[in-house]
Amino acid sequence: ISHGIKNGMANSQDEAKKAVESGYWGLYRYNPSLIGTKNPFSLDSKEPKSSFREFLMGEVRYASLAKAFPEAAEALFEKTEKDAMERLANYKRLAEQQ
Repeated sequence: ISHGIKNGMANSQDEAKKAVESGYWGLYRYNPSLIGTKNPFSLDSKEPKSSFREFLMGEVRYASLAKAFPEAAEALFEKTEKDAMERLANYKRLAEQQ
């Protein structure tokens, strides 16, 4: 079964790290037992420090889309990055609440 990682499944941990570092995937924790005493939401992700687009192109599903439908792919990639940055901003807002 192909998981779509260009460098192969042996590099899946590296790929997950790239997803977090690019802002594609956020790391957070939620502890409902803290409700009423502290904010139960904790954001572990830092500001993205690597290229979102490079991460996408490291995945076969996105690279294939770019090759087959370049114009549509470009629009979708821009929207995907915008959505990911909005999601990260929302996570930050949640983490800052008291």
